[in-house]
Amino acid sequence: MVDVILGLQWGDEGKGKIVDYFAPNYDIVARFQGGPNAGHTLYVEGKKMVLHQIPSGIFHQNKINIIGGGVVLDPVTLKRECDAVAAHGIDVRKNLFISERTNIIVPTHRALDKASELSKGESKIGSTLKGIGPAYMDKTGRNALRVGDLLDKNFTSQYIKLRLKHQKLLDNFHFIEDISSWEDEFFEALEFLKTLNVINCEYFINNEITKGKKVLAEGAQGSMLDIDFGTFPFVTSSNTISAGVCTGLGVSPKKINDVMGVSKAYCTRVGSGPFPTELEDATGEELRKIGSEFGATTGRPRRCGWIDLVALKYTCMINGVNKIIMTKADVLDSFNQLEVCTAYDVNGTISEEVPYQISRAKISPVLKSFKGWNTDTSQIKTADALPTEMNTYIDFINNYVGAPVKFVSNGPGRDQIVPL
Repeated sequence: MVDVILGLQWGDEGKGKIVDYFAPNYDIVARFQGGPNAGHTLYVEGKKMVLHQIPSGIFHQNKINIIGGGVVLDPVTLKRECDAVAAHGIDVRKNLFISERTNIIVPTHRALDKASELSKGESKIGSTLKGIGPAYMDKTGRNALRVGDLLDKNFTSQYIKLRLKHQKLLDNFHFIEDISSWEDEFFEALEFLKTLNVINCEYFINNEITKGKKVLAEGAQGSMLDIDFGTFPFVTSSNTISAGVCTGLGVSPKKINDVMGVSKAYCTRVGSGPFPTELEDATGEELRKIGSEFGATTGRPRRCGWIDLVALKYTCMINGVNKIIMTKADVLDSFNQLEVCTAYDVNGTISEEVPYQISRAKISPVLKSFKGWNTDTSQIKTADALPTEMNTYIDFINNYVGAPVKFVSNGPGRDQIVPL
């Protein structure tokens, strides 16, 4: 049995804390897509910890954590993360497993990412420059190096062949930055990677499921960044939706049970791309300030706005969400009035559907107002103690999107979450 936790917006919904919260109920936590452009923030013993590739269940000593074949892996970032995790007394060689099919991000992927983004000028998509896009391009182009290839005696020659291919592309971009130091780090990190548990993931995870073990699949980024169904071309390079669990871990759709979607009580987006409910005013700045809305991976200020129920209903539909976890509800504590987007005015036509090529459409949000609760909710532990105005807000969301909010996160701490 596999349950899924994934983001329902443009990423940054607070999935790391939510996975950490649910992890004690599972035997295995597995990342199924994405790369080090993800930043899942946890608070361990009161200290902030940001994980980019290691699953968020790693701080639970007896849990198996898997990096699946749908992930693109940066060995340098992985080594740094493993060192940071080990400082908390966690033995990654005991409970971290990596699929043989996981694709490797090489230094020239990062160079290509940077060169490509620079060439786009004002049309840039807001890449994190971690090499994710070029790594996925090599995967679909059947040129990629995978973790299982590290055990092949011809690995070095395979690497050189790929590097030469990339160099021709870099020459076309007139990219002249010296990346030799990146390569030194890369090969040192590969030696470390060889010491970890490399597994045939699809057999391993299905055998564990057959034994009755419970798996929690952890998504990165958000559904509106899905390569197929997101706000193309301002998207990531992988399938961030629940269907990606099957291709990223090698499990059948029949094995999927609960799909738990994470949504903020409002909306944020990092980087370029359409954002119908964006607030480019003092209210948006207040949301950013109160919510500390700065990227966990890049540090970039996040664009902020009201919750978009048109997009949320869409992502609940394509993911098959049956439970919503609402995060950062406490950020709205001091607002007198709240707005929610219930429809789009698309070039003068009212619609409750996300349009094809949303980036080309002229969209104005149709907003419905709600009274704020003006109460500090950060210390609330039980559903019956939540303000009436918050319950009204949540009930409207439940009815609109057709999936119930089952948990409300009211702060960054592990214990700041209220079951409904």
